[in-house]
Amino acid sequence: MSHQTAVEQGYDPLLTDGAEDRTWSWKNRPGYKPVFFILAALVFTFFVMLPPTQGMLDMVKTISPAGYALPSGAITITDAVNKKLRPEAYHQQQEGIEKSATSGHGKVHGESKPLLTHYQVAQMAKLTICILFLAAFLWGTEALPLGATDILVGVMLYLFAILPINEISRAYMKDAVFFIFGILAVAVGVAKTGLDKRIGLILLSRIKSAKAFAFLFLPMLALSAGFLSEHALVALLIPVLMGVYKVTCKMYGVKKDRALAIFLLLGVCFAANHGGPGSPAAGGRNAIMVGYLADYGMPISFLEWMKIGMPFVPVMSWVIGLYMYLRLKPKFAVKGVNPSQVVKAEVRNMPKFGGREAIMAVILVLLVLAWIVIGEHAGLGGPTLYAVMAMFLFRIINWEDVQNGVAFDVVGLYAAACAMGVALKFTGGALWLAQTFVNLLPEVLTKGDGLVIGVSLLTGTMTNFMSDGATVAALGPIVLPMATLANVSVWKVGLITSFSSSFANFLVVGTPNNAICFGMGKDPETGERLLDVMDFVKYGLPVTILAWLVLWLWAVLGYWRFMAW
Repeated sequence: MSHQTAVEQGYDPLLTDGAEDRTWSWKNRPGYKPVFFILAALVFTFFVMLPPTQGMLDMVKTISPAGYALPSGAITITDAVNKKLRPEAYHQQQEGIEKSATSGHGKVHGESKPLLTHYQVAQMAKLTICILFLAAFLWGTEALPLGATDILVGVMLYLFAILPINEISRAYMKDAVFFIFGILAVAVGVAKTGLDKRIGLILLSRIKSAKAFAFLFLPMLALSAGFLSEHALVALLIPVLMGVYKVTCKMYGVKKDRALAIFLLLGVCFAANHGGPGSPAAGGRNAIMVGYLADYGMPISFLEWMKIGMPFVPVMSWVIGLYMYLRLKPKFAVKGVNPSQVVKAEVRNMPKFGGREAIMAVILVLLVLAWIVIGEHAGLGGPTLYAVMAMFLFRIINWEDVQNGVAFDVVGLYAAACAMGVALKFTGGALWLAQTFVNLLPEVLTKGDGLVIGVSLLTGTMTNFMSDGATVAALGPIVLPMATLANVSVWKVGLITSFSSSFANFLVVGTPNNAICFGMGKDPETGERLLDVMDFVKYGLPVTILAWLVLWLWAVLGYWRFMAW
């Protein structure tokens, strides 16, 4: 056989791909959309060249602005930014002020960089918001590969000197990022040992149809997410559901059924997201609001929170199940799905429980216990990395498994989102977005139940661009005083803020649940990604609108009226 023949038979696709990559063209494909990228660059440049708004200038000059946590000694956002970015000049200025107060004169000296002006700090806040929308556009359209956009966020923050390089590194290395990496690696071990099939038998043994999945399983999941880590529940379920998906496709002779994959994956993701209002234990965002209410002199107990929030969860989960069932069931390429039958058949074909599977089960149980017992103090990322290390030590996985099984671009995506959250909070960009939204509210949404509805719109929108915890942390000090001024219960406004922060459905970066679902949603055999970024917009945006409607009609204008506020 000639060398040319061997190349043609064995390596032709690879050479074709390489030739296409080397030839520049305007043709769009995922990860390479030059028209979209050039458009984004032009719009971004235009807004960068514009001066900051008067509202931004007023915000950075305001003394002790509500919604911004000032560091010790700082009285404005400009002071806070200078203290971090111009520490020498800032401290010299403070010394000069003290000397002037005691001796009648003072002078800032030295060769340090000059202090940033109010205008420059406002410009930084504007730049951060521009970077946020640029990244959201690139992630949503995949005009660049996801991983490239992840890196671009850090490059932009450094290029415009919004954060010091060490601060950018720390912002990328949040606990949630380690958790997402770790849980994706743990999922590799669970799938490799076959433990996912046994877990599936326990969880799905009575779910015998798509209808039962939508109207029985999803509500049970949402209720569980009110007390357990919703991220952990999603991470445990996705590999199981991928097994159900693959076996169901084989049963009916179908190579690929995206409608079925979206129904299973996003159904679980959205149900888990909306378990948050169930109890204060559902996530850090709820704990933040509990603290704010206590500081405001209106502490709320665990039981009182449940009485107000728990009735929302099952109703919303049924609405999610109905929406997903009606929209996707008619599009199934398979005739039906029976998770119970699939997992039982898979487990029957498996070897007896023991060996590495048993070790993996012990690691998983200990990990879940660690999340429950020490998660509040140690975070979720640390215990998860311990579990990954244990899998290496017991030879359950190797590094090649991690490289092949972990979607590092998805890990980077959430890391970049965390960095954006840090930058928005630091520069005041998040505060400006919140204040702008509040100012845009019509008068009817600034008093009574209208204020509660307006706050839920604000929170539900912002939580898709920032982490839920950061959203509640930024909005709490703004909206709680509004409740007092409008003569509305502080509990109502505080809880609606926390509840709506669970509505992060239409962007992958909105919550770790979305990132985990997107990262794990791959064909178990081919590795093909079964979800794309726009699926979250296509299906998640209607779910968010439905969540608002259920919250307003069933809670605010419904059973909340019979409660003593």
